Amino acid sequence: MEFNPLNPLAAIDTWIFDLDNTLYPGTCELYREIEQRMAAFIMEELKLDHDGAHALRRRFLDRHGTTLRGLMLEYGLAPERFLDYVHEIDLSAVEEDVELGEAIANLPGRKLIFTNGTKRHAERVLGRLGLGAHFAAIHDIVACAYAPKPDPAAYAAFVTKYEIDPTRAAMIEDMARNLPPAAALGMTTIWVKGGPHSEDDGHTEHIHFIIEPNRLAPFLRAMMGRFIPAGE
Repeated sequence: MEFNPLNPLAAIDTWIFDLDNTLYPGTCELYREIEQRMAAFIMEELKLDHDGAHALRRRFLDRHGTTLRGLMLEYGLAPERFLDYVHEIDLSAVEEDVELGEAIANLPGRKLIFTNGTKRHAERVLGRLGLGAHFAAIHDIVACAYAPKPDPAAYAAFVTKYEIDPTRAAMIEDMARNLPPAAALGMTTIWVKGGPHSEDDGHTEHIHFIIEPNRLAPFLRAMMGRFIPAGE
């Protein structure tokens, strides 16, 4: 665990969690099925072969933040069919995480989900993890008007909707490139390594805490120790 002593977590009253590969480990590999379903959708919709579909998907991710955003901007695709199709995945690899649930429950303040997925997908995943009761709201790609992280407009709308003071908020993400806009607003940023994009370490100057794979619950428990005065 590495951390910057600035932005003390004791001041945090809003905890913002990404969903996929953050609340469950990247070793569940749900992203592989999601990527395959995205490619299958593109192959059918745009009449591309397998390699062409994956190449387009990767280009959209780099240029637009999500495959969906690229399809909307460059091909005028209506988003609902795509989202419904790609998120209809097998979640059997995701298991209840009692340890993480206890750690999240003990954090002071609000806990929110901020995801580039859909609310239905988030609810299904949280149900598998046993974490649904701990979160006050799910802010999904639809609520972002389909402007995904790391688009700064998505963060601005999110902060406004939930009346968040960014200087008293922490954002927890598996994609390092989604953290600079949060840091720019004044949030404390926490990067969970181990997801499919953990090789993307070019934005670590904006990160205050780095968590090794599968260490989110211990990290949150350790932070709780800082909130409790000695002798209590």
